[in-house]
Amino acid sequence: MKSKILREITPLTQSDCFTLFSREKRDFDFPLHYHDEFELNFIQYASGAKRIIGDHIEEIEELELVLVGPNLQHGWFTHKHDGDIMKEITIQFHRDLFDEKFLQRNQMSFIRNMFERSLRGILFSQETTRQIMPRLIKLSQQQGFDSVLELMSILHDLSTSRNMRILSDATFGNVESFSYNSRRVEKIMNYLNANFDKNVSLGEAAKLASMTEVAFSRFFKARIGKTFVDTLIEIRLGHASRLLIDTTHTVNEIAYKCGFNNISNFNRIFKKKKDCTPKEFRMAYTASGTRTFI
Repeated sequence: MKSKILREITPLTQSDCFTLFSREKRDFDFPLHYHDEFELNFIQYASGAKRIIGDHIEEIEELELVLVGPNLQHGWFTHKHDGDIMKEITIQFHRDLFDEKFLQRNQMSFIRNMFERSLRGILFSQETTRQIMPRLIKLSQQQGFDSVLELMSILHDLSTSRNMRILSDATFGNVESFSYNSRRVEKIMNYLNANFDKNVSLGEAAKLASMTEVAFSRFFKARIGKTFVDTLIEIRLGHASRLLIDTTHTVNEIAYKCGFNNISNFNRIFKKKKDCTPKEFRMAYTASGTRTFI
């Protein structure tokens, strides 16, 4: 089923803790999708719109707050919404923002349990959403270390809140984990994130892991769920997306800065992966709201 659904490659890099996107709009126009990151999505004034999380479909109320785990398909759609202006705050953060060992500490048990539940999607109660809403709005105006602490505090308060509802069915099949759980893979991912702009080869990565190319390819696919080449491409596209948002570099310049040696190939892959051209992506992001990277 996921092959028919857009895999979103977010502009969140390994140097970021999280990204926050705040915007006002009249309709939902982003297709059903999934991505590697956690997503906390707050929506206001959108009653009558439709939410899809995994295999769960539901009309939403005036106010809602949802936590979506890694690689769980999700989307919001205009449906019966009357076209009035809606407000949306979307926070995305890496699955390894909280280290696996850190999550095992006693004080982190509630957050750990919430993350596990989020693999099926969590809808928080109206009471909880109203309490958290002012902090989410204020978070969009904060920067630096304090904003990271505040996000962690918000997540903790959500994890201890009452009447949260799990959305997708347990048999839907999202069996993601929160970390790569492999020093070899972590070493390779760090290498790719540091050298994505260079001519990285499968052979070099296999040598780094002390494995043959064939064995490494099988090992990597089993651990990550994607091939080595696809993973490298997605890392490059993530950095390209970030440059399209943050800079005025031309598309050609960005392609070469991110390891694509052929502009036509870059445009083709970008269109295939993101369902829009680099120029369309840049226009959509610069026109539709405010995005902050922390």
